[in-house]
Amino acid sequence: MDVGLRFVELFGTAKPIIGMVHLAALPGSPRYDRQGGMPGIIRRAEEDADALVEGGIDGIQVENQFDRPFLKPQDIGFETVAAMTSAICAVRRRVSVPLGVNVHLNGARQALAVALAAGCRWIRVFELANAYISNAGIIEAAGPEVIRLRADLGAERSILVFGDFHVKHGSHALTADRSLEEQAEDVETALADAVIVTGLKTGEPPDEHDIRRIAKAVSIPVLIGSGLALENLAQLLPPADGAIVGTAFKVDGRLENRIDPQRVREFMTAARSVRGDTAADAL
Repeated sequence: MDVGLRFVELFGTAKPIIGMVHLAALPGSPRYDRQGGMPGIIRRAEEDADALVEGGIDGIQVENQFDRPFLKPQDIGFETVAAMTSAICAVRRRVSVPLGVNVHLNGARQALAVALAAGCRWIRVFELANAYISNAGIIEAAGPEVIRLRADLGAERSILVFGDFHVKHGSHALTADRSLEEQAEDVETALADAVIVTGLKTGEPPDEHDIRRIAKAVSIPVLIGSGLALENLAQLLPPADGAIVGTAFKVDGRLENRIDPQRVREFMTAARSVRGDTAADAL
């Protein structure tokens, strides 16, 4: 089946909107709450997932957003994989929308392990091809290893790989001699099932012109990975194939806050209008 068709089949709609569940700091990270422990982390994840579904979201991606400062891939521990699997399994029991996972920072193999165990349908990988300089140091391409691991695990059909390039919170001087189109093509060549384009930081949108350039350069779906909000939805969603939304769904639009179901409802109403959904599609 064509990658684009698999993408639409997964979400049941064109231009799906994926909401974020940002897990509270996990065991092993500096801000882990020993008193609340895993029960508190799971309870918060369940409540945020419920709020997203109540607002009409098309899918949910879970990530360890508050495990700062982030570890590089080779240093992400077993405790992170176990905690994320536990939390996502709890969310999976409550919701019927498809789930995905992102393990900071560029923990592609860890994300794949979590996805396989917890029934997730995709993973997000910040650097599938090439390399960039993050706050944690140089992050290199995860594609050669994770795509092979996916094949070894027999998960090519069940778990999609969404790959960023020019990902937020990083310096991309290492690939400055390559055009935007060439770098997008590199992600596709690394066998990604979708390419993600972001702004410079969390909550900052990409440029509309860049989205259109990337969409012309690749044959796989293009997702907006940061900064899509009610204010720019009508402008940025049409040239894209979907979006991952986090900050815009939070109370007062602040990353550290909880999901506001009213903000999700208003956003999804506008998104359905942009997509041209029928009344039946909204049910």
